[in-house]
Amino acid sequence: MSLFSTWKDLRKQGVMGINQRNADYVLRYNQRHLYPLVDDKIKTKERAEQAGIHVPPMYGVIDSDKQISQLAEIVDGHRDFVIKPAQGAGGDGIIVIVDQFEGYYRTASGRLLSREDLEFHLSGILSGIYSLGGHRDRALIEFRVTPDPIFSAISYEGVPDIRIIVLKGYPLLAMLRLPTRQSGGKANLHQGAIGVGVDLATGITLDGTWLNKLINSHPDTTNPVRGVQLPYWNGFMSLATRCYELTGLGYLGVDMVLDKDKGPLMLELNARPGLNIQIANNAGLAARCATVEAEIERLALKGIHKPSPDKRLAFCQREFSQTSANLSSETFTAAEESQTAVDKH
Repeated sequence: MSLFSTWKDLRKQGVMGINQRNADYVLRYNQRHLYPLVDDKIKTKERAEQAGIHVPPMYGVIDSDKQISQLAEIVDGHRDFVIKPAQGAGGDGIIVIVDQFEGYYRTASGRLLSREDLEFHLSGILSGIYSLGGHRDRALIEFRVTPDPIFSAISYEGVPDIRIIVLKGYPLLAMLRLPTRQSGGKANLHQGAIGVGVDLATGITLDGTWLNKLINSHPDTTNPVRGVQLPYWNGFMSLATRCYELTGLGYLGVDMVLDKDKGPLMLELNARPGLNIQIANNAGLAARCATVEAEIERLALKGIHKPSPDKRLAFCQREFSQTSANLSSETFTAAEESQTAVDKH
């Protein structure tokens, strides 16, 4: 089968490519002046707290070299915490401190860092070496999430997270991202984490994708990734649905975590979410976007322009149950490289 015919088949089955995502959804639905709300984690967190959306508590912000020496004061009373660049991407620049020992800070990997080490890292964050576009940045010091025990059998260190892609407040696809040894305990697919599809209606996990290959079990724990019931699923879905009102962005990815004590928390938002979620779910984003857009148009003709989050959620859970998926996993596996190649031209 030729590259062109493969791509035509993908388009017919509703698979979204990079160019289509950018032109038809990101540029169309996301106004540029709203980007700072999602590109800056501090602004996102502040806006979410104002809207009553639960996020990891913020301990403090360092936005100048003079304030770097205030780190000890900011984390006073907290043995564990997380340092993040406000405008970072892909998990770069994040340091997770899990404990303290004799004046040193122990990272999630077990490495001991001195206060000077952390201050040097903070200086790097402020200089913009981790930020989008290399601009001067701020450092966020926040609560360290402790994963719910349900993930212990299917994850390697780190904190698994859940991404839900939302169009105009309608959830389209969901994915559980699981850290691996290769990813260094980070839930980042490009660094070697696993993406596992999640059924929108039930919150039960499906098969996974690892380095663009379909898998059934975690490479480190060897346990199956399919069939796990994620707790608080309706809470995750409701939270993701409400992020449309939070930002005004029509097309976005909502990243969330499950803390063992605090429950579902929104971690960050992404105005340009990736496309691997289609492989993990064996379902095309373009097809689901078309279904939602048709529903929005249908409601508009009836004079309903702002359906409630609950109604949007109920519609997607009814329409997008994975029990109705009819695309073959072989199609997605064979086509992924073809899709990427076509999109680049």
